[in-house]
Amino acid sequence: MLKFLFQRLSTLSLGLGLACVAQAQPTDVTYLLPAPPNSPAFAPWIIAKEKGYYAAQDLNLSFIAAKGGVDVAKQIGAGNALLGGAIGDTPIVVRANGIPVRAVAVLGSGGVTMIATNAKENINAISDLKGKTMTVMSYSDTTYYALLASLRKAGLSKTDVNIQAAGPAGVWQLFSADKAQAMAGVPDWVVNAEEAGVQIKLIPQTQIFESMAQAILASDDAIKNQPEVVRGVVQATLQGMRDIIQDPRAAAVTFAQAVPAYAGKEDSLEKVFKLYIEHVYANQSVLGHIDPERLDKVRQFYVSEGIVTQETPLADLFTNQFVDSPAAAQ
Repeated sequence: MLKFLFQRLSTLSLGLGLACVAQAQPTDVTYLLPAPPNSPAFAPWIIAKEKGYYAAQDLNLSFIAAKGGVDVAKQIGAGNALLGGAIGDTPIVVRANGIPVRAVAVLGSGGVTMIATNAKENINAISDLKGKTMTVMSYSDTTYYALLASLRKAGLSKTDVNIQAAGPAGVWQLFSADKAQAMAGVPDWVVNAEEAGVQIKLIPQTQIFESMAQAILASDDAIKNQPEVVRGVVQATLQGMRDIIQDPRAAAVTFAQAVPAYAGKEDSLEKVFKLYIEHVYANQSVLGHIDPERLDKVRQFYVSEGIVTQETPLADLFTNQFVDSPAAAQ
């Protein structure tokens, strides 16, 4: 009888051990970013990975850089990745071309695109950019489309401005080297240019097209067939964003630990994070929530100005199913 019990206990222990091994194997997820992952723009993701938030969701994320937000969406639509990052406008641009992706979270209630000018150029408005040279990251990044929409809003076309695609480093380096009078980009590049010695003057946000903040994009297939993976990525990333909002200094220290190139640059990182908190993350009542009214206004503008040729149904552009939950609202 004792021998039988020992055999049963041994079998049970082995079974539990195998179950634990099986549970310990996280799901590998490739996550595309629109630029190299060492940028402070991607701090919510980097911090979430560094602090184990993805691992807590049984996920093992690998970040791969694409060539801008539109390229991220194309790669996701082609099945090369389940999820990726871009600006919340991106589904409007790509869905009209049949690419089956939508936004599943947006990181902030403000727009991420800022237009910085060299103060000595005395550029006070979008209309003053006429005839000027300015830089963007690429012609396939959604910040470029937001710039085009801002120009159109001011009565200008892209041919009225000399727009140079310069890459994620060149966008601010050319501006800092006085080879461009303005740049369109994210808050980190504004701080980079300031620290390179440029006296910055920001175009008022009221003049800039009211585009969306950074978003998490997922394919229709991932949303339907792997919702727990999508939810895990969303919840973990929002926790990284929450950490930045609650304590930008501590977040800067964590980011510098994850990206050693920023060791000793915590003061700069803190300045960048404070810009995000003020201009981008700003007062989002439920972190990650996508505002349908704002998205609809963006969609209507893109269509009316011919940036996209057809109006995609609003419901095909986003879902809040992964953020409208008690866990996301905490």
